[in-house]
Amino acid sequence: MAKAVVYALLAAAFIIFLVTSPASQKGHGRDRWLAANRRLGSKYPAPKFDPLVTEIERKNEEKSPSHYDDDHSLIGNLDDPSSMYFDDNGKLNMTLRLTVLFPFIDNEPNDGLISSKELEMWYVKQAKDLLFYRTRKEMDYYDKDGDGEISFREYLPQFSEEDIEKNRMGHGDPGWWKEQINNADLDRNGTLSFYEFMDFLHPEDSNNIEIHRWLLREKLKRMDSDRDGKLNLEEFMDHVYAFYKTYAEFENGSAGDVPQPEEKFADLDVNKDKGLDVEELIPMLPYLHPGELSHAKYYSSYLIHEADDDKDGKLSLGEMLNHEMLFYTSLLDVDEDDDDFHDEL
Repeated sequence: MAKAVVYALLAAAFIIFLVTSPASQKGHGRDRWLAANRRLGSKYPAPKFDPLVTEIERKNEEKSPSHYDDDHSLIGNLDDPSSMYFDDNGKLNMTLRLTVLFPFIDNEPNDGLISSKELEMWYVKQAKDLLFYRTRKEMDYYDKDGDGEISFREYLPQFSEEDIEKNRMGHGDPGWWKEQINNADLDRNGTLSFYEFMDFLHPEDSNNIEIHRWLLREKLKRMDSDRDGKLNLEEFMDHVYAFYKTYAEFENGSAGDVPQPEEKFADLDVNKDKGLDVEELIPMLPYLHPGELSHAKYYSSYLIHEADDDKDGKLSLGEMLNHEMLFYTSLLDVDEDDDDFHDEL
């Protein structure tokens, strides 16, 4: 599928407010939408919706680098109970599958309607499953001695003892990597357990405050034009506020509820020294580094907005069936790139 279509889906998940804004209603929404899309530059594709499809994709991925035909049909061994959802050509019966999944999502309460909260919980669960899956794959690959822990040597065997002793801190150098491993190593035993390794691989989705600080320090190096270790108001406006404003308008439902850059800067500047250090920038991390979990939350809201025909804030089964392709966009994400986060910082 063309990259442009995939990127359009990504951007829509984050900037629903552009669709409902007065400018959009006057015909100018597309320009703002495209501008915000360029500004966000998200790396995430549409989150996976259906665990059955995800499981089949993973099994097929182990057999072949490509698991779609030209009609985006799933290819693989469907000789199991799940085959009832597929026709002879391997195409998913989305109507049947959505009908089966609906009651599993509609559970708080089970009232025949899926709320934004219920859909968000469903997508967050799929995102967590994805993080576990990716971590397990990496763990199996790097854990050479099978002890359930990843050491520096196992993950980075290319560095010599001399390289490690020099401890250079440039991007990609041994010291740079060691700092990340140390941040993730909560029990300070020198190796990474499964959950520590998951934090290391997916820092945007970690709850580890040291990893948060590290991410912001790396980000600050690129934003701090005058190299004083802080962001002044101008730097904040140039590098942070646009991201914050885009997400905040979406979260609040309107641009009028978002503070102006001077107001937000003053609110973050706790010590009133007219500069934002790493600690003061921590509240901005979700906007500067949204992870899989954040993306899942935003995307669930996007789907509610797109499929809620009667605008009651909830989805009926009929509404989901009317927009079934929206829930299976990931079937078309055949150009998805799974870039290592270290290459982006």
